[in-house]
Order: sequence, then C-alpha cells, then structure tokens
Amino acid sequence: MADAPIDLNSQNIFDIMHTMRAMRRLKPDPVPDELVLKILHAATRAPTGGNNQPWHFVVVKDMEMKKKVQVWYKKALDEVIGPRYATSAPPPGSDAEKYHRQHLAVEYLTDHFHEAPVWIVCCLKGGDSLPSRMAGASIYPAVQNILLASRALGLGANLTTRHLIFAEETEKALEIPKGWLTYAIIPIGWPMGNFGPVGRGELKDFVSLDRIGQKWDVLG
Repeated sequence: MADAPIDLNSQNIFDIMHTMRAMRRLKPDPVPDELVLKILHAATRAPTGGNNQPWHFVVVKDMEMKKKVQVWYKKALDEVIGPRYATSAPPPGSDAEKYHRQHLAVEYLTDHFHEAPVWIVCCLKGGDSLPSRMAGASIYPAVQNILLASRALGLGANLTTRHLIFAEETEKALEIPKGWLTYAIIPIGWPMGNFGPVGRGELKDFVSLDRIGQKWDVLG
C-alpha cells in the first residue's frame, strides 16, 4: 500500500510526522525563546498517567554544562554505541549507503552535541526506586510532542537517550536533584540539512492481526 504524496511545507500533522527526520546536524545559531516556549507548551499538552503531570523540562543553554555532558555522550559512542553500529545490518527502509550516512550524522552530533543552542532535558519524579515499564507513558508522549512541534516550526531536533549509558555522571553534570530521573535529552536548533520523508520498513512487516505473526490481508 503506497503512502500518499507528502508536502514538505504542509502544517498537516500527517505530513509533519512523515517528514520528521532525526536532524543531527544543527547550526549553533540561537533559537528564539518564544519558539522554545511554543515547544514546551506542546510538550505539556501530552497525556500522563492519571493526569498527574509528574514531569519537568530543563531548558539547557549553559555551554559549560553541555560540554561536561558531551564528554560522557562521546564516551558512550566510542565504547558502546559505535561498536554496535559497526556490526549491525541496515534497519528496515534503509540500505548500506544510507546507514553509513546515518553513522556519519551520529558522529557529527556526538562531536558537536554541546553546540546545539538549546537542549530540553525531559525528567520525571523518580524517587529511589527503579522505573517500571509504565513510567515512560508519562514522559515519552511529551517527548514526541516536542519533536513534532520542533518540526512544525522548521527546527531540527533529535530524540537521544544515550546519556543514560552514563546516567550517574551525566545527571551529576546536569545538576539533576535527588528524586528526579532524566529520560531524554533533545537537542534543538536550525537544521543544516533538509527535511524529507523518513526511511522506514513496510507496514506489513510490523503489523499483525489479533496475534503476532498472523497476517492482516488488508496490508497485502
């Protein structure tokens, strides 16, 4: 089943979702505060469990703080993520050439992570206990709203959780107080590249009817 044509300049939510690429190459140019506020308002329209809104969003502009986090962010690439990329096959909807370009973009983001003019660090009240699978339901919808709002405003953004490989060190650098946990850092800035259709696999490869593995004929 073919996708409908996509208008890159459209404000239609489906066109925005279909062209919301992870923009890893960002200009260091400032992002106006009024745009960041629009993004944050969008974040807080997302659902949370019981509408308890246990979230907090830290807007990080402090260069020294970002540099401290970037050290651990790069260490995570060098020691954990990089070797995994080197031995992984291209994901669905991609190929070897596209996957290589993705690697280069990941490396660029890693080296220039601290130069993104704005980070939004997404947090939840965590206490001392380990988060359960339910916890993400109260923060990741807000993360998606941040990404969608950024795309709608022409800003590049990227969901990254890599800092959690060294969570203790990065949360110390971010001065996250006891009782809070970070779930994502979203670097936001004006993109160097262009938005375009996202590369994904075929719907029939990810969707089943009634139980996993059972074909749904409507998908072909």
